[in-house]
Amino acid sequence: MGYIRLNKNNFFNNLDVIEKKAGAIENIALVLKDNAYGHGLEIMAKMSIEFGIRHAVVRRLDEAKKIEKLFESILVLSDIPVEECSSSIYFTINSLSDIERIYSGSSVELKVNTGMNRNGINEDELEIALEKITEKKLILRGVFTHHSSADAENEVFERQNDRFLDIKRKVSTLIPKKVRFHSANSAALFRDGLKNDENIARVGIAAYGGLENENLKPVLSLVAKKIATRALSNGDCVGYDTTYIAKKAEVVSTYDIGYADGFSRLKEEFTTVENYRLLGRVSMDNISIESDDEEVILFNDSREYAKACETISYEVLVRLKDYLERKVVG
Repeated sequence: MGYIRLNKNNFFNNLDVIEKKAGAIENIALVLKDNAYGHGLEIMAKMSIEFGIRHAVVRRLDEAKKIEKLFESILVLSDIPVEECSSSIYFTINSLSDIERIYSGSSVELKVNTGMNRNGINEDELEIALEKITEKKLILRGVFTHHSSADAENEVFERQNDRFLDIKRKVSTLIPKKVRFHSANSAALFRDGLKNDENIARVGIAAYGGLENENLKPVLSLVAKKIATRALSNGDCVGYDTTYIAKKAEVVSTYDIGYADGFSRLKEEFTTVENYRLLGRVSMDNISIESDDEEVILFNDSREYAKACETISYEVLVRLKDYLERKVVG
C-alpha cells in the first residue's frame, strides 16, 4: 500500500524557525487538529515533544485524550465536556450557551469575535460571559481570538488587533486572576511576531511547511507503490473515458493511490516529483503514470501540489486518509 513519508529534519527546521519568531519554545502551541493536518496526530505529537513543545491545540476531546499525557496544556476548539476531564485540557467557549453545557469545574478558554464573525462571543457579551464562567465554577485559563486576514494586505488584520487589545484590557480589569492571551496563527506570527502581552502563538500550517515562506520546509510526501506495468502501442487508451491515447510505444504503470485515499482527481497535466506524467484520469483506488519504478513520489510539497489542485495546502493535507501508514525519515 502507498504511504506517507514524514521528514523529521524538516519538521525540526520549521519548529526552529517558529521558535525564533515566537521568542521562546514555551510560546508555541502546536496545532495538531484533524490528524495533525493529515500528518498523523500521535506521531507528530511525539516528535514535537522531542523538540520541546509544551502546548497543543486540537479540535476534539478524543484527540486531546490520545495525547493528554504529553503536553502541559491542550486546547480543544470544538467539543463540550459532559464529564470531568484532566485540568490540562482546556475547552473553548464559542458562545454564551456553551457555558451552560460545559461540565462544572472544567478548564476553559474564552474565544472572542473580533471581526471574523465565525465563532466566539461578541465584545458586548464579555462581562456577562465572565460572570457566567464564575457562577458555573469553570476555571478560566485564557482568552483568545482568530485572525481572518493575517496573510492578506488589508486593514482587517490591524482592526482585529485593535479590538483584541481592547478586550485584553477589559479582561485584565474585570478578573483578578491572570490568564493567557493569544491571537497569532501561523500567518499572523510570521507577519507581526508575538505581541508582548500575549503568551502563545497557535502554529499549524507553518510547522508542517505549508505556509509560503522560503525558510519553511515541507514535512510530508505522498508515496505510491506499483501494482502493474504494461506496454502501450500507438492508439492504446488508458483509464476511464479514454482521456489518454498513446501516440507512440510507451510504458505505463498503475500505482495504489487514488482519490479514495485523498489524492485529488487531477487534470492530466500533472507530473510527479520525478517528473513522470499522469496518464488518464485518477481512479478511486489507483493512478496511471508513465513510469515503471517500484515507488513514485506523487508530491513532496503541499504548496505546489495545492496549486495543481487549485486549492490551498491545508485542504490537500487533511484529505489524506488516516489508514495510510506514516513513516518518519531523517
